[in-house]
Amino acid sequence: MSNGPKTPGSLVLMGTIGGAQGLRGEVRVKSYTEDPLAIGEYGTLYDAGGNAYEVLDIRLHKAMAVMRFRGINDRTAAEKLNGTDLYVDRDSLDDEDLDEDEFFYADLEGLEARDATGRSWGTITAIFDFGAGDILELTEKGKRAQLIPFSEASVLEIDLEGGSILIDPLAAGLINPDGDDDAEADGRPGPDGSGATGKGRNRPQGGDKGQDKGKDKGKG
Repeated sequence: MSNGPKTPGSLVLMGTIGGAQGLRGEVRVKSYTEDPLAIGEYGTLYDAGGNAYEVLDIRLHKAMAVMRFRGINDRTAAEKLNGTDLYVDRDSLDDEDLDEDEFFYADLEGLEARDATGRSWGTITAIFDFGAGDILELTEKGKRAQLIPFSEASVLEIDLEGGSILIDPLAAGLINPDGDDDAEADGRPGPDGSGATGKGRNRPQGGDKGQDKGKDKGKG
């Protein structure tokens, strides 16, 4: 029975289930919280279909969370969960726990990316982590999505209340040094490439996009 968050847009990614651990139904979970065990503090988690995963036990093993969920009692059942993303509802995350310059990654989706001239480069539609740093996906109507690094050089300012971010299109790889928009055509991240990984509840991320304190990587 599906009893999770009502809309996909309200989901915040907290972790991804990996392989089975042992014979008692435990699974290894790649947690996106600063403290891998903090994923257990959110109570019931949900998959993308809204199915509930009640956490019965959690422990640390080689920098990963090992978790046991209600109803998952043996290795066979645990193996079927491999690759399942685990979410919480954005409304269940307490903004009061954030510092003034921190935010959840889920709050970035929908922000418009503009440069210093006021030109719009699209809207943030996703945040990815391919291992070399966080990447923002920018989408403009009628155009192919573009990827830019979420780094201090590329993203200069974040205005959640104003619904926008200020970017440097050159550092983001959206234009070439000679001013052409060739880099835009292939949709690749810019040359500074490293990005920054937030921490905390679904990665609450500070305005400087550094590794600041917090409690989650909330990918939206």
